[in-house]
Amino acid sequence: MRLLLAEDDIMLGEALQDTLMAQGFVVDWMKDGQAALAALHTGNFDLVILDLGLPRRDGMSVLTALRQSGNDIPVLILTARDALQDRIAGLDAGADDYLLKPFETTELAARLRALLRRRGGRARPELRHGDIVLDPASQQVTRAGNPVVLTRREYMLLKELLEHAGEVLTRDRLEASLYGWMDEVESNSLEVHIHHLRKKFDASLIRTLRGVGYMIPKQDS
Repeated sequence: MRLLLAEDDIMLGEALQDTLMAQGFVVDWMKDGQAALAALHTGNFDLVILDLGLPRRDGMSVLTALRQSGNDIPVLILTARDALQDRIAGLDAGADDYLLKPFETTELAARLRALLRRRGGRARPELRHGDIVLDPASQQVTRAGNPVVLTRREYMLLKELLEHAGEVLTRDRLEASLYGWMDEVESNSLEVHIHHLRKKFDASLIRTLRGVGYMIPKQDS
């Protein structure tokens, strides 16, 4: 999952980027509202964490422009503005959640997981496929009750494919979910991760549609 973080506080931004990356997210960090809006128009993101007090263009203006353009990406406002009227204004402008500073990073991560579940139409927190269970809260994966050790990007790739089971995801889409703009990506990195997942689970788990992309078939309920 790829997040856009719009935050001008350097210390907080660095801490959030490190924490969220450790939670299995790809995080692209913008330090002003104009850059954040430009990134949202050009990048493929799953969720936005938006500070209101941004330079160049404030967060409310970014949110309003985003919704007026028809973009329905989930937005969590992260701000020190604690007045009731500010919270109401943010939610009425199209924000999906509102978290006040200071906050606990564990609560932020839980709110992000809830927003992503809601966007995916899921009520249950775990992702299940046959005897494979992925728990986003603990970042643990098991098969038939036995833990499966995955690297960070193997976990992220499996999570992306499971969340979109039954859909064919293009190479570009999958790489965007694994790497931020500042990451170096080798030409065969995605294939290497898929090869490792197939070895750790089953060769038939991930299907290749040549020239199109990859998918995990959706199972009947």
